[in-house]
Amino acid sequence: MSAYEYSALDARGKQVKGLIEGDTQRQVRQSLRERGLTPLEIREVAEKAVRASNAGGFSMNRGGSFNSTELSLFTRQLATLIRSGLPLDEALAAVSQQSESKRVQRVTLGVRSRVTEGNSLAKALGDFPGAFPPLFRATIEAGESAGKLDSVLERLADYAERSQAIRSKVMLATFYPAILTFVAIGVIALLMSYVVPKVVGVFDSIGADLPPLTKGLIATSDFLQAWGLTLLIALVLGFLAFKQALKGDAFRRKYHLWVLRLPLIGRLARGANTGRFMRTLGILFGSGVPILDAMRIGSQVVENLPMKEAIDAAAKRVREGASLNKSLAESRLFPPITMHLIGSGEASGKLDEMLDRAAENQERELETLIAALMSLFEPILILTMGTVVLLIVLAILLPIFNLNQLVQ
Repeated sequence: MSAYEYSALDARGKQVKGLIEGDTQRQVRQSLRERGLTPLEIREVAEKAVRASNAGGFSMNRGGSFNSTELSLFTRQLATLIRSGLPLDEALAAVSQQSESKRVQRVTLGVRSRVTEGNSLAKALGDFPGAFPPLFRATIEAGESAGKLDSVLERLADYAERSQAIRSKVMLATFYPAILTFVAIGVIALLMSYVVPKVVGVFDSIGADLPPLTKGLIATSDFLQAWGLTLLIALVLGFLAFKQALKGDAFRRKYHLWVLRLPLIGRLARGANTGRFMRTLGILFGSGVPILDAMRIGSQVVENLPMKEAIDAAAKRVREGASLNKSLAESRLFPPITMHLIGSGEASGKLDEMLDRAAENQERELETLIAALMSLFEPILILTMGTVVLLIVLAILLPIFNLNQLVQ
């Protein structure tokens, strides 16, 4: 039985869309007619997924991608149901019924249809690459081969929930500073573009000498009024050009290398990428995936190009017989404590445990660094904004203090 996505007309002539299961399109059409619907279009979900993947992968508008919350919830629900002894196809059907997202329902029923046809869960997930990353597919494949699908799903669920929790903490930590920055720029722009010209223009019309601070404020205000829009357009175009340049490997490599050299930001980027890689590597290797395959898949979660290339180079050295610790340490891009933990794990035969511990260490350090950055950024931003507003106020008040002299 396969899952089909249909579009039909009801008795009132209104178009409705939904999901339905059936053996063939003909049976689905008959089922829709029995419901009083006139079928317009019927497509099998799995076939739609493969076509979309061949066309360039899933995207949100194709209805195939999961966001982090949906992926976390899907994995936890499936892990719980499988752990309770429910057959895989029934567990997938239950997950689909419990979800309120049409996207999750569509993909889950598509996976279920592939499983009921005799495919493994890993192969069924492979028809939906936009919803399930390589980490999930490779780990589940290893779990199915070892007969430990329930425990592997539990680990993946923990990983997805932990990643979601870290992402939420980062967003919450940066939300207030982002709003504060936006408001600060807006207030200063409003003062310089509209308020200052009307107030200071009165003194400028007198023709007397104004304080240097007031003259500078008037010049800045005139510049923003004359070139503000052009400056804004230039900034937008510059940002778009920068994003386009990042698509090239050479420029992206230089930029990412420059980021790694920044005092605090570089440590943050190094810790975030290392934490993701260690967590992924630990899950894959602990689930029975060979270390070389685990490194290849794990490198895909690393966004920093020099670090990703360092992992690829380390994989070549590991293939030649070198240890993982020395191979990764050669690039000097990964934190030393992580290398020590990996070395300890290789020596004790508990590499998967040490990889998880290294990931936890990097995640804790990441949270600490973000908190430190925000604690520094917020007072600096408030102080900067206060200083600018103070200068504007002084530029307006100084001529008032000398008003009698200006009139004479």
